Amino acid sequence: MLVEPNLQHEPLTTNTCSQPVVALLVWGEVWEDFLGELGISLESFCNDIPFGWMSGYINALRLLGVKTILICPSARFTQPTYFTHQPSGAVICMLPVPKIYLALRRKLTDMKESPLFGQATGIYTLNKLLYKVLREAAPYLCTSVSLLAQELRQQNCQVILCQDYEYFRFDVCVILGKLLQLPVFATFQGTLSENWFGRWLRPLTIRNCTGLIAGSQAEIQRAEKRYNLPSAKITRIFNPLDLQFWSASDRQTARAVFGVPSDAEVAVWHGRVEIGQKGLDILFDAWEHVCKERAHRNLKLLLMGTGNDAEKVRQRIAALPQQNVIWLDQYTTDRTVLRDFLSAGDVYVFPSRHEGFPVAPLEAMACSLPLVAANAPGIADIFEDGENSGGLVVPVNDPVTFAQALGRILDDDNLRQNLGKNARHRVEKNFSLEIVGQQLRKTLLAKKS
Repeated sequence: MLVEPNLQHEPLTTNTCSQPVVALLVWGEVWEDFLGELGISLESFCNDIPFGWMSGYINALRLLGVKTILICPSARFTQPTYFTHQPSGAVICMLPVPKIYLALRRKLTDMKESPLFGQATGIYTLNKLLYKVLREAAPYLCTSVSLLAQELRQQNCQVILCQDYEYFRFDVCVILGKLLQLPVFATFQGTLSENWFGRWLRPLTIRNCTGLIAGSQAEIQRAEKRYNLPSAKITRIFNPLDLQFWSASDRQTARAVFGVPSDAEVAVWHGRVEIGQKGLDILFDAWEHVCKERAHRNLKLLLMGTGNDAEKVRQRIAALPQQNVIWLDQYTTDRTVLRDFLSAGDVYVFPSRHEGFPVAPLEAMACSLPLVAANAPGIADIFEDGENSGGLVVPVNDPVTFAQALGRILDDDNLRQNLGKNARHRVEKNFSLEIVGQQLRKTLLAKKS
């Protein structure tokens, strides 16, 4: 349940400054769906949460004199309502969703909760088919086109930027951009929407958008092949990181905070607890193997995060032969806590099966941690030079090879130190706000500069 915010919203004003403005539209049908699952209030969202890659984009653009307004469709508000995101200074516009969308969601809930919904004969089969059609159509109705157009004009936005181009809101924004004669761009952060309407509409909207942004070379190749795109249509830009903040804190102090013995050898992971996507089953298999071969050493696996699979992870940890896992089952909004958490480790583990372009490994690299990473999308781009980039990359879905790589780092102090130095150098050279901000401004405002 979301806690009602205790915030003063900003007054509605028209942006008259000459500073370029980018409208950033987020993932999800409504804001409450995603953050509600994590128990995050609007107050926390505005005051505490850096919201990952988005903060990176916002801060990188701000350094180059570009303002960002974050537009979040919401079922809670009846008129456009503004807040300030304190960590980044960005304006947040909570945009009401249309009444027809709210009515459709209620209808879908009623249909699914009907005791006859699961029957497979007669009229109930037709009802189930109708449910599927309406469920596929609903996302395209959750963005109020008229209110969004009003906000874009009111804030004098020069560019529309969508979180994911493989998502329904991108289709809506491309159409609106054509009507308003505004350029429309979109990034790829990992969402691959399986939607009947999207499969038909997406090729048209991608061909008619201004441009796409992706950090992963594999994703660029996929998009070019899938949509027969010219190479100039999609630009490779990494997700940025604030390196003035992200650097290692004192290890022993950090370990004391999290109850980690000062003499332990510690592997760390943080993220959303979803076993399939994040590969946590692979991590636990590999960790069991590592500990079995080093039974007399003080090894610790330090985890932070929560999500839909929290109970399954709890059961899996309880079944491990060695009870040497420390898990903070929580979603952390305090970046200082997260930085200290990473600083308590000796090596970072990243077993994901699927990502867009992951930020978590970059945060660990900035804290001078060596990495063992499964070769999910984006990982090959982060570690272009292999060990010289700061990590050991192994195949996806391979716990044995993952364990071997992790053991290699734990067993070799010189390797661990060299990889950590290489990791920090890699993010300084390629992922800073300044470097990525220049790339973003050049891409998004090419015609305005």
